Amino acid sequence: MYDLVIRNGTIVDGTGMPKYRGDVAIQGNRIAAIGRIPEKGKEEIDATGHVVTPGFIDGHTHMDAQVFWDPIGSCSCWHGVTTVVMGNCGFTLAPGKPTQRDMVLSNLIRAEDISPDAIGAAVDWKWTTFREYMNEVDKQPKSINYAANIGHSALRTYVMGERAFEANAKATHDDLAAMQNELLDAVNAGAIGFTTSRSTAHKLPEPDNRPVASYNAVWDEVEQLVCSMGKTGRGVFEIARERDSRSSDPAVRKAVNDKLSDLAVKSGVPITFGLPAGTVGAADMLKMLDTTAERGGRMFGQTHTRGVSHVLSFKGRLQFDDFPEWQQVRSLPYDQQRKAFTDPATRKRLVEATQHGGYRTGGGEPRRPQYDNMHVVQSAVSKNPTVAQLAAQRGVEPVELMMDLAVKSDFNQLFQQFDVATVPKTEEEALATLKHPRTVMTFSDSGAHVSLIMDSSIHTHLLAYWMRERGKFTLEEAVKMITFTPAMFWGFTDRGIIRQGAIADINVFNPDTIAPQIPTIENDLPTGARRLKQKSAGILATILGGKVSFRNGEHTGSLTGKLLRSTAAGVV
Repeated sequence: MYDLVIRNGTIVDGTGMPKYRGDVAIQGNRIAAIGRIPEKGKEEIDATGHVVTPGFIDGHTHMDAQVFWDPIGSCSCWHGVTTVVMGNCGFTLAPGKPTQRDMVLSNLIRAEDISPDAIGAAVDWKWTTFREYMNEVDKQPKSINYAANIGHSALRTYVMGERAFEANAKATHDDLAAMQNELLDAVNAGAIGFTTSRSTAHKLPEPDNRPVASYNAVWDEVEQLVCSMGKTGRGVFEIARERDSRSSDPAVRKAVNDKLSDLAVKSGVPITFGLPAGTVGAADMLKMLDTTAERGGRMFGQTHTRGVSHVLSFKGRLQFDDFPEWQQVRSLPYDQQRKAFTDPATRKRLVEATQHGGYRTGGGEPRRPQYDNMHVVQSAVSKNPTVAQLAAQRGVEPVELMMDLAVKSDFNQLFQQFDVATVPKTEEEALATLKHPRTVMTFSDSGAHVSLIMDSSIHTHLLAYWMRERGKFTLEEAVKMITFTPAMFWGFTDRGIIRQGAIADINVFNPDTIAPQIPTIENDLPTGARRLKQKSAGILATILGGKVSFRNGEHTGSLTGKLLRSTAAGVV
């Protein structure tokens, strides 16, 4: 008797091969048989009208701290994600001595909008090395799988201390040797890769406001660390790229792209980076993926289904919250805010403040409002009307429309402002990155920007929008994009595929109804900190390691998730 049999489903195996009807039998944590299975299971799932696919894989998250307080791995778990890669953009909680805790955390608190209070309340800092950090993650109860990168900012801070943040403090020979030793020990302990940030948007908390530690490293330091990892034959290098990669000058873009391509060829390490479709120079980056391969290097871009956006609301965060006029009102109880927003004199004062105030620009902070690019959220899938459009229809200022909709919805109305630098301008531009054979759709940032960005849903959005609504991908193509493709890029050799002997990480969902739901705002982080929360519809079951972890979006109590460690033979 099998432990679990999934019956009467349509199997989409992840490889892109045509779907077929069949049953899937599971014994222990692996797929034991596929086909028409007469034997009974101790547990059975009737998948009639549903497809049976591998669990989805997300290669770009920041769940390094969340794993210590959230055993289910939300919000990724509600969107069919069974494996995540954390520690991207150089931001990790290790290495770092307990006495360096605040210094290490300063790299990610502002850049990634992760609550220091939540970390302080939930994370018992019991490690110094990355190996020790991974051992602590291993002990945590988990409903999804995690793989961990070691981050350059943490590594540099651990070795250099305060000097890591000084603009002109080049790593010494001893500094570099110490970083290389810790990096190699992390890889030997099972770290899946090494990550860094060269982005000017990644800054320390105010009033410090300096760039994060990795930004201060000269390129030679990055190159030596990556090449050290390359000698092991293991590990992926992920980079948050410098502004020059998006320069309006093609010669500047070429120089920085050539430098990264040279590193891929020289080191032998697979290199990956965010490649949003709307980015200036995206076409150059796509070409670089191919030319690097022609030269003998490995490189892949990370794409997004809709472009990065900020989800704003009067119960969450707004661009105007720093202005004194708005602070005065927003600190009031909601019933008093309602009165203020409907008072003509107060409305006038608030509107004027938005027109003349200075807006923040860094990291996980709301950007200056662009009402033509800010949408009133009525659907979590399809395009929504803009604030500018609705304001013009009503003959009011855009911010007045926002106040009116907030009052009407009891402050629950959400507004979604897309980053003009990353949102595709046309459907063709979006599909150019999504369909490129050297890209993977995976850029969710789950675990970070929790009060402002909600992109854990990009996997269900791909299926609901690009596959079902727009018809730009077949079911087989879309499933491959979020299962087999990321599994192969990151080396998950036993996952991302429905195959006899493979690990039984599986989704059972209705392709006609799977979709993200509209996010909500909750205060359910440690210490009651606020976050955006988003579930999905249409997923009958998510199975992890052979056990049903979620049924119709509800956690079953199963905690079969693992810390996956990189080995010479793959990630296990």
